[in-house]
Amino acid sequence: MNWLGLFRRKDRWHLEGWDTFAGHSYPIAGSYGSEWMARIAARIELWKLERQQPSSSSGGQEGIQDQVWIVRPDGSRYRYLLTGEKT
Repeated sequence: MNWLGLFRRKDRWHLEGWDTFAGHSYPIAGSYGSEWMARIAARIELWKLERQQPSSSSGGQEGIQDQVWIVRPDGSRYRYLLTGEKT
């Protein structure tokens, strides 16, 4: 069960990770007052993932490297990529 989601403020932006290899989501700590701040945090998370799961061995964002999703205050989400986003 994702306990972190129970305590998230509904008026804030959040990040969520997707473990592509295992096929499940996981919470990424933090909450943000604007989409701009959430996008900066998502960029940092992608840089961390690149260090932990290098594109040379994971295939990068098109391979099995974990994904970063931005969760809007209304609960809808979109995938964040360094080149833009996918909905």
